[in-house]
Amino acid sequence: MARRRRRGASMADVAQLAGVSSQTVSRVSNGHPGVVAGTRERVLAAMKQLGYRPNSAARALKRGEFRTLGVILFTLSTTGNVRTLEAIAASAAQQGYAITLQPVAVPTQTGVRGAFTRLGELAVDGIIVIMEVHLLDAATISLPPHVQVVVVDSDAGDHYSVVDTDQVGGAHLAVRHLLDLGHATVRHLAGPEDSFAAQRRERAWRDALEAAGRTAPPPVRGDWTAESGYRAGLGLAEDPACTAVFAANDQMALGLLRALHERGRRVPHDVSVVGFDDIPEAASFVPPLTTVHQDFAEVGRRCVEGVLRQIAEQAPEPGTVLVPTRLTLRASTAPPAGG
Repeated sequence: MARRRRRGASMADVAQLAGVSSQTVSRVSNGHPGVVAGTRERVLAAMKQLGYRPNSAARALKRGEFRTLGVILFTLSTTGNVRTLEAIAASAAQQGYAITLQPVAVPTQTGVRGAFTRLGELAVDGIIVIMEVHLLDAATISLPPHVQVVVVDSDAGDHYSVVDTDQVGGAHLAVRHLLDLGHATVRHLAGPEDSFAAQRRERAWRDALEAAGRTAPPPVRGDWTAESGYRAGLGLAEDPACTAVFAANDQMALGLLRALHERGRRVPHDVSVVGFDDIPEAASFVPPLTTVHQDFAEVGRRCVEGVLRQIAEQAPEPGTVLVPTRLTLRASTAPPAGG
C-alpha cells in the first residue's frame, strides 16, 4: 500500500500550538511590527517546532510583488556577462530580491519572446536583459504586463532603460595612450561583428585614429576567445610595421601575447598591447596587461537600482546610463623601439 504523503503544517496548526489566532501568525510571517515581542517569540518557536513554511507565493499575490528579478541572457561564456550577472545577483540580494536566470539558447526573436513569456509565468517584478538589441524589437516582443525592463550593454535607449559601460570613452583612452607613446598607428583586434560592444569599440578606435590624423588600418577579427586572439595574432606578428595593438577584450589580448611571443616579437619592446575589461587575471599576464577597466559591480548596481525604481514608479525610463571606464597602466605598453 502506498504511503500517504505527510501534510505540511498549516497556519492553523501554528496558531493552535502557540495559543494565538491565525491572523497573528500571518502578521508574524509577514514581519508586521505590531506584534508583542513575547507573542512573536512564541509564534516563531511554534513555526520551528512544526516545520511550518509560510506560503511566499500567496503572500506575493496578496502584496502584488514577488521580490524576484528575472535576468535574460544568451551566454555565460564571456567574462563580461558572468561578471555582470554576479554583480546583478549581489546587488539584488542587498535589496532583498532573488534573481531567476532565463538563458536563451538560440538568439532569435522567438527565443527572446519565449524567455519573456517564461519569466512572466514565473512571476517576476522586473527583468534585466543582457543581449543584442536587434532582438528586442518593441514591435514584435510582447512584454508581460506591469513588468519593468532594463537592458545591459545595448543602444536601445529609445525604447528601454539602458545601463552600459562607456565603451567609446574606454576605446579612446586605449588608442590615445598608444599614440601618445609615439606609435604611428594602432592595429585593432576586434570582437564579433554582431556584438554591439565590439561595434562601438571598433568605431571608437577608428574615430580616435582619424581625429589624430591617422588612417585606420584594416582591423583583424576574433570572437572574444583567447584562441581567436592567438589566430589573429599570428598574422599581426608577421607585419613588421605593427608596433601597437588595441584588443577589444583581455581574453583575445592573452591569445595575442602568446602569438607574439611564439613569433619572437617582444612585448612591449617590439609591440605594445592594450586590452579591454581589466579581468582579475590581467595583472598576471606576461607581461602584465595595460587595459581598459570596466566597473562591472557598478553596472550591476545601476541595473538593479534602475529596475527597482521603475517598479516603484510603475513607469519605464527610456534612456542610457553610462558607467565610466578608466585605463589601467601596466607593463604591456611602451614607446616604439627607436622612437
